[in-house]
Amino acid sequence: MAAASAAQDLDERCFLSAQSMPSLKVSQHFQVLKLLGEGSYGKVMLAVHRKRGTPMALKFFPRQSTSLTSFLREYNLSLSFCTHPSLTRALGIFFSTPTYYVFAQQAGLYGDLYSVVVSEVGLDEDRVQRVMSQLSGAVSHLHSLGFVHRDIKPENVFLCDASCRWVKLGDFGLARAVGTTVRAVWYESPFCTPEVEPAKDEEAEDIWITVETSMDSWALGVLVYCLLTGCFPWEESTSSDSMYRRYRDWFYREQDVEEDQQQEDGLTIMERNQRNNPPPSQFEGLSPLVLTLLKELLHPEPKLRGSPEEVLSYLGGPWLMETELEERRRAEEAEKEAQKMRERGGVEEELLREGRGER
Repeated sequence: MAAASAAQDLDERCFLSAQSMPSLKVSQHFQVLKLLGEGSYGKVMLAVHRKRGTPMALKFFPRQSTSLTSFLREYNLSLSFCTHPSLTRALGIFFSTPTYYVFAQQAGLYGDLYSVVVSEVGLDEDRVQRVMSQLSGAVSHLHSLGFVHRDIKPENVFLCDASCRWVKLGDFGLARAVGTTVRAVWYESPFCTPEVEPAKDEEAEDIWITVETSMDSWALGVLVYCLLTGCFPWEESTSSDSMYRRYRDWFYREQDVEEDQQQEDGLTIMERNQRNNPPPSQFEGLSPLVLTLLKELLHPEPKLRGSPEEVLSYLGGPWLMETELEERRRAEEAEKEAQKMRERGGVEEELLREGRGER
């Protein structure tokens, strides 16, 4: 679907739903069980539909601080476009109360990704790769429909089980159609893309940027790092942040070397460059494989950033050095065992030949 037609389709759905939004009393139709989460948008409550007996999440938006347009945009985007199994989908129930706009969505009963990431440790590598595989597909699906999420972070990834075998990306309040022009908003976060740094200057006039899929690629790269380490690679993606500046300088040194080595495999180049141009200290412990992926997703120049599908090319191999070393140790042991079997087989063959009188 072209971005323009996707945006037009969403606008039409919002217009139609605005004509039919009912007013309900929450307690008459739902048994509210507990708070699932809250933020600047409002709050999410776990509830059971009294007639259907169905568990669901009710997302409450304060009417005082939420425009009807933004509420209906998020509801209709989630209802009509989030058909991928790793995107949180609205359930077709929306209404207003005297103080809130509310819609129902699928409930992530095991909390969000942020709640399971151990600080300065992260998650085990198998779970990290499972999560990123699912999110890569979910974000690629959203992009194929002409939308950019623009708010990928651990708090917006919800768990359907304790082992992260099924996760769902949610919270589409900032999602916009590709090509939409929006005011650049800088905020102190590693997820904030470096191209909006000019908006950090309080004296700067309003800066407008075009919504591109590369915004989500950047966030996915930061998320990979966060899940593997339990930390962030830098506080903010600006020239004033020494950790980011160190990464950016290293990145461009790598680019210069790679231009002279175009005939070689990217991973081979990365392994050699780790010796000649070691990555910044915050990347210690990460394997050449995942560093290559991070370079794709965390390209400082948005037009050269890799797509979310890049993640799929790096699954299965080791993302942590300790995993890589363990795999090498196992491979060496397997090779030694195979060599013993080959030698044993040779001796047995020799004995058989002697028994047949062939010597």
